[in-house]
Amino acid sequence: MNKITQSAAWQKLNKHQQQMAKVAMRDLFNDDPERFSKYSLEAADLFLDYSKNRITQETFDLLCELPDNRDLASHIEAMFSGQIINTTEQRAVLHTALRNPDETSKPEVLETRNKMLASAEAIRHGKWKGFSGLAITDVVNIGIGGSDLGPAMVTQALKPYQAGNIKLHFVSNVDGTHIWETLKELNPATTLFIIASKTFTTQETLCNANTAKEWLEQKAQTANASEQHLIAVTAQPERAQEFGIKTEHIYPFWDWVGGRYSLWSAIGLAIAIAIGADKFREFLAGAHAMDDHFRHAPWNQNMPVILALLGIWNSNFFNHKTQVVLPYDQYLELLPAYLQQLDMESNGKRVDVDGSPLDTSTAPIIWGSVGTNGQHAFHQLLLQGTQKAPADFIMPLNSQNPIGQHHMLLFANCLAQSQAMMQGKTEAEATEELLSQGMAAEAAAQLAPHKVIPGNVPNNTILVNKITPATLGALIALYEHKVFVQGTIWGINPFDQWGVELGKQLAKNIIPGLQDSVKSKQFDSSTCGLIKKYFQNN
Repeated sequence: MNKITQSAAWQKLNKHQQQMAKVAMRDLFNDDPERFSKYSLEAADLFLDYSKNRITQETFDLLCELPDNRDLASHIEAMFSGQIINTTEQRAVLHTALRNPDETSKPEVLETRNKMLASAEAIRHGKWKGFSGLAITDVVNIGIGGSDLGPAMVTQALKPYQAGNIKLHFVSNVDGTHIWETLKELNPATTLFIIASKTFTTQETLCNANTAKEWLEQKAQTANASEQHLIAVTAQPERAQEFGIKTEHIYPFWDWVGGRYSLWSAIGLAIAIAIGADKFREFLAGAHAMDDHFRHAPWNQNMPVILALLGIWNSNFFNHKTQVVLPYDQYLELLPAYLQQLDMESNGKRVDVDGSPLDTSTAPIIWGSVGTNGQHAFHQLLLQGTQKAPADFIMPLNSQNPIGQHHMLLFANCLAQSQAMMQGKTEAEATEELLSQGMAAEAAAQLAPHKVIPGNVPNNTILVNKITPATLGALIALYEHKVFVQGTIWGINPFDQWGVELGKQLAKNIIPGLQDSVKSKQFDSSTCGLIKKYFQNN
């Protein structure tokens, strides 16, 4: 594959960056009163303001040459049409097909969706009974990675749409504390477990699933007590059957659904239980609306493409190695962790699709927290640190809980942080401010350098009217497509994760060494020494 860095478009951007490195964003705003309207757009009920990036129209036009250089349009159609684009695993990538409307869905997708939603409604309305004849009150989703982060994030984000009669719990960590703390408050007679694993071989998930099954059987003291309390969501139904789960309680998905893209499938059963079938369909519809926009909008009006290109501009040309996600909505507290997996597991690659080493950086490190908490933790680094981190602010215009002045203050803080990152504060401004407060000139001169904020930190603001199932679906799809566009331009495969697999393989090799001290001597000296410490204390 041709290196994108050798393309004419990339070379022009390199040259252009040298000019833009000297530009202050505050000057761009001062020079152009129409900047906000030029660099903002709306799609699928999301509004994106990207005017606080170090770009001019020339920058934007040059960036929009990159998709054509990589024939992005063909890659998009290849994905939507089900061609094999995950080349290292020889798989299609069709998570977008999971959110098609009923009338255009694949038959197997529609069948599973209808079965899943019917079960969700039965659970929600007390029709699904446990071994004692009591209705389900608690649902525990046991998974990890995409089988946990997605459902957990969405369930938390859409908490205002939950009926409240079913409590959702999520167990992912193989640390026994996680499942112990979850189970100790639950009644086995009214608890249902969803075991979510694509392969049904994931070590952490199966360990937690076995513990849950043993807990059920010990507490119930009734034969086959777990039959009505275990559900499996998997691409390997026969393995779920071997585990002891009834065939009618197994919900399939397919190898063309990547784990971190699977919440639209039966992996979203916990979401459907939480918000109900109708709201789950609205969630799918929001994502589908973003799919349509992404598939058909021109690059310069295409929200996922624009976000992707700005990310490349900031990461590859200005050498910003991290990206901070700042949702100003408490319900979105898990969104940064979800996007961390989506972006870093997808594009954290070092070779292109042909296996050749890349000559440019790929995925930035994704991190973040909800506002305003982050302002009192790490925003100091964002504003005055030696490392700049481009930011995405995500803000609902209306609160789910309109109490007093809370939302006005939240919105003011979001805008202020975005403005501060862009605008900063000069030494002259800091000095004038101190003098106006009555400080002596000499003291002001000494303190002013400490109050300088360089500014010029690029940031985007995404507004929604309110976080609803539809707008959340659109927001997630926006970031999915952004990641896909960036992977395509970098020339990598965003749909495999071989780095994850190595850790799993090595863990399987180490387990025998932790069970038998003789076998522990086959590893490197560090691993052997640490295993010895384990034996000395167990």
